[in-house]
Amino acid sequence: MWTRALMSYRASFAMMTFANVVITFLDFFVIILMFQHTDSLGDWTLPELGFLYGTSAFALGTANLFVGSIDALGERIRTGTLDTMLVRPAPALAQVCAERFSLRRIGRPAQAAAVLGWSLFVLDVHWTWDRVLLVPVLLLCGTLIFAAVFIAFASLQFWWGESGQLHHSFTYGGATVLQYPPTVFAKELVAGTVFGVPLAFVNWLPALRILDKPDPLGLPAAFRFASPLAAVLSLAAAGLVWRAGLRAYRGAGS
Repeated sequence: MWTRALMSYRASFAMMTFANVVITFLDFFVIILMFQHTDSLGDWTLPELGFLYGTSAFALGTANLFVGSIDALGERIRTGTLDTMLVRPAPALAQVCAERFSLRRIGRPAQAAAVLGWSLFVLDVHWTWDRVLLVPVLLLCGTLIFAAVFIAFASLQFWWGESGQLHHSFTYGGATVLQYPPTVFAKELVAGTVFGVPLAFVNWLPALRILDKPDPLGLPAAFRFASPLAAVLSLAAAGLVWRAGLRAYRGAGS
């Protein structure tokens, strides 16, 4: 329904999507400017950072496309309009995520895919079967991990109505962190993205295998292939938080 409404104004859709692509490209343009003054950043080259940027931005953008509307959960709780979704014969989570679905958000993953394609073209990688398989796997699992982070932290609004900025710090902020190599950050922060909020499984750990980079934490090699497990556990945890929040919700009596 929302897509049909959006496509009623095709020129507006095309211009907004193009503007979205241009604006999101500015993030990568900053990285390009940095490499005008250096040949590497934390022993990672520009194409290697392009790989990190492309994978993290694609995963975030795709997750935002499908579940990003859950940002509005806090407003629905405050206004009591969530009650109407709870009486419909459809899962409340699906309704919240589909509310005001905007196909214009496809601009971010499209731009990220272009950067990723460029990086894969110029990178000198010894492609083995596992490295080839890791690329689509990390894109899918990274999307699922970001979707879980969207849902889990948005669900905190059942208890804390104004937790939107906390939510964004782990989604958009997390994607920004993942655009840079783990070697430029403190080991404590990197460990937090492995054993805390599992953002390292979006691209850092698989990229170590694909690009043949040393692990700054010295983790077992199996961690580089653990993105599917991290995605499943993240979705399970997000589901538990959502269910707990829904049970704690008392409604507005509307």
